[in-house]
Amino acid sequence: MTTAEARAALERALLRIAPEVDPGTLDPRASLREQIDLDSMDMLNLLIEIHRTTGVDIPEEDYPKLGSLEECVDYLVARDPTTRERSGA
Repeated sequence: MTTAEARAALERALLRIAPEVDPGTLDPRASLREQIDLDSMDMLNLLIEIHRTTGVDIPEEDYPKLGSLEECVDYLVARDPTTRERSGA
């Protein structure tokens, strides 16, 4: 998965959880929870939706690593099985 593909998947997942949000207006480095006022359940639903749409497993111990858009995108690119297959890892 490329960075652009990860960002698009994340934005789609975000719009399913918080349809009122315009992902283009979000600071990619700032906390998602603070920017769009996601509570714990919303954040959990977002992570579940990301997994559902991308197939990338997100273990509970990794949840703190996914606080911002940039962190989520980096996480998805690094852990997507097709990325590893293309790189020969």
